[in-house]
Amino acid sequence: MQNELNFVGRCLYDLNDYTAEEIYAILEASKVMKEINKRDYKKLPTLKGKTICTLFFENSTRTLMSFELAADRLSADIVRFASNGSSLAKGESLQDTVYTINAMGIDLYVIRHNLPGSPQLVHKHTGKPVLNAGDGHHAHPTQALLDIFSIWEKLGSLDGLKITLVGDIAHSRVVRSNLIGMRKLGAEVTVCGPKTLMPSQMSEVYGCKVEYDLKTALKDADVVMGLRMQLERQSEGLFPSLEEYSKLFTLSKETMKYAKKDALVLHPGPMNRGIEILPEIADSSRSVILEQVTNGVAVRMALLFLMLGGRM
Repeated sequence: MQNELNFVGRCLYDLNDYTAEEIYAILEASKVMKEINKRDYKKLPTLKGKTICTLFFENSTRTLMSFELAADRLSADIVRFASNGSSLAKGESLQDTVYTINAMGIDLYVIRHNLPGSPQLVHKHTGKPVLNAGDGHHAHPTQALLDIFSIWEKLGSLDGLKITLVGDIAHSRVVRSNLIGMRKLGAEVTVCGPKTLMPSQMSEVYGCKVEYDLKTALKDADVVMGLRMQLERQSEGLFPSLEEYSKLFTLSKETMKYAKKDALVLHPGPMNRGIEILPEIADSSRSVILEQVTNGVAVRMALLFLMLGGRM
């Protein structure tokens, strides 16, 4: 694979660090990786001899598995660090933990942490490329890239598309990264949710539209993404009940009538069925939710490949 853009040794903290041209280059590389994943023999020797460390300080299933599968398919060695039972529990600082792990010969880090800025800290103390797998409420750029790839693959471009993101906007790092990436590629993005779950100045900061009425937000949308109600990130009651929320903001056959007839439906997962989305929509022909999971492996393969200078 030849690419004039240089990704080798770079970090991915969020998509504001990357141009539209660079994002498109990542999408093209992801397309190649997805084709490779369709083969009977999926494993490539391209990153043989490289070691990737997954530093996950928050629970994760799909993101961790997706990164580790991506690394394995490129023949990289994988070192998994889990904070439970580690030296951190014995009082060691994150800085010293990273120093220790780096002394073992790590080539790239993937980190998920509840504190914004953690990926930058890891890079500061290791000098190695770092991929942000989610830092607090701040960013989740690889999820945004796989969401964008899923749309780009189906519709050919994001330029001029009307995209609506519905749900818990305040606690979603996925929203922030998607807004940056989608807007860079020319999409018109609307965010919709309860006022108590909508940060102030969303329009001013991200250039998106803000709506509190679901039907208005969905009108003529080309793409609709439901967002998980992140109850574990909420310290106070910001809406009366899940039942009340679902009456006003659930994606259903009735509410989806306001979007375009062939509008794509996405969800970053895991889904709370019956709350933010009904099975009749999640499992419909317009849904690409399972494909998002498939695409996540391809996108993360592309990022590892590009940042570690793989050859094909």
